[in-house]
Amino acid sequence: MEIKDKVVVVTGAGSGIGRALARRFAKESPAALILADVDEDSVSEVATDLGAASFRVDVASADDNQHLVSTTEEEFGPIDLFCANAGIGFVGDEQTDPGEWDRMWQINTMSHVHAARALIPGWLARGEGYFLSTASAAGLLTNLKAAQYSVTKHAAVAFAEWLSITYGDHGVRVSCLCPMGVDTPLLDVATEFHDLLSPHAISPESVADEVVAGLQREEFLILPHQEVRKFFQNKANDYDRWIGGMRKLQRNLFPE
Repeated sequence: MEIKDKVVVVTGAGSGIGRALARRFAKESPAALILADVDEDSVSEVATDLGAASFRVDVASADDNQHLVSTTEEEFGPIDLFCANAGIGFVGDEQTDPGEWDRMWQINTMSHVHAARALIPGWLARGEGYFLSTASAAGLLTNLKAAQYSVTKHAAVAFAEWLSITYGDHGVRVSCLCPMGVDTPLLDVATEFHDLLSPHAISPESVADEVVAGLQREEFLILPHQEVRKFFQNKANDYDRWIGGMRKLQRNLFPE
């Protein structure tokens, strides 16, 4: 897919990967660039710099997603590319309050479902549409000490995979972005892993470049960190050995 002359929507566009995607897409001369974020001031600033449109959107809300899609299509025409990029992360385990589990589930996973629910009928009628899911390497592997993040990102990958299988023969294309450490505010929040991930962190601009290339190739997995592919293959080839290796890594990083 080429971005030129396309109507593109990016959620979570006020900062991090979303902001980098917006800036990179703007260079490709889209027909319209629509940016969304729960932080209205941040996304408005990015949109103003790029000459794009902006909306305050809570991606955890089905109604907000429907409004974003319907308003965009009324004002700019059918959406060609929807980037479900917004997400949150924090450390937690099975003891974490269920409300916090649900909050991350709604933002990291259900937001993609809400967006697809609004988009798919129109895309099927048109016979085309592109859905970009921002997940994480944690969705292919795991994230130590971050149960909710790992689980919700696995679910995001699974949903993207399901969309591709279910609607790929009807013109709906899907890519799933699975970076590892990226130099964004989310990495700063992950203080337990900052020293581990920071040396390997790449810029959000590098991620955005990889996304544009991946969309051009229309590949399902977009992996800005190529080592993730090897880790994923090792996991599939010998699951027990991989789990053992992760336990060893956890003992080394977090000695009791």
